[in-house]
Amino acid sequence: MLFPTDFLYTEEHAMVRKMAYDFTRNEVMPVIKEHDRNHTFPMELIPKMAELGFLGVCLPVRYGGAGMDYISLGLVSEALEYGDSSVRETVAVHLALHSMPIFQWGTEEQKQMFLPDLASGR
Repeated sequence: MLFPTDFLYTEEHAMVRKMAYDFTRNEVMPVIKEHDRNHTFPMELIPKMAELGFLGVCLPVRYGGAGMDYISLGLVSEALEYGDSSVRETVAVHLALHSMPIFQWGTEEQKQMFLPDLASGR
């Protein structure tokens, strides 16, 4: 490693990183080869990722999100990428093209209407 980054992480970041890597090793990696062979996406992972807060990682708790910061988002993304690009990309697109634009530019009514469902994977 060229630059040590441990000083950037809080205890919460370390827990998020461990949780995300554990999820990737235990849930993503055992199923991803079969899905790749069959040209399918592991939809069964969506509710599991939602339960862990990955689908709303940087959304405020008041909208159903996990209330974490962008470092946590990066740690989750890194861990999911370790297992499979399509799984990581699904979370990235979900947040970047759906949830975060509503959070940044939506009305309060839109935020309350859409963000809890998006964060929960519904």
